[in-house]
Amino acid sequence: QVQLVESGGGLVQAGDSLRLSCAASGGTAGNSAMGWFRQAPGKEREFVATINWSGGYYADSVKGRFTISRDNAKVYLQMNSLKPEDTAVYYCAARRGYELGYSVTDYDYWGQGTQVTVSS
Repeated sequence: QVQLVESGGGLVQAGDSLRLSCAASGGTAGNSAMGWFRQAPGKEREFVATINWSGGYYADSVKGRFTISRDNAKVYLQMNSLKPEDTAVYYCAARRGYELGYSVTDYDYWGQGTQVTVSS
């Protein structure tokens, strides 16, 4: 069983940056695909970014502003030029397989989430 713990969220102003971290433990997540999703109030959880051995891939809404990276059992999401519409709870996710995942159902394990609030 893989456990995921996110950190790094907070309250920032538009244009600021934040770096989210996700620590994986309890299983083999080092070579599997991992991802970041977010969920704003009243909305469905949506894909933000995913990464595997081939690299990182992004939702159009964050492309050019966010960067996903990993270091063994940790995954990071560097968020630059933040906008108020980026406000959401951000979730780290891991899947058993190596293929990239772009939907909620692609992932087997989830963290508890970390709040990101961007004020205008």
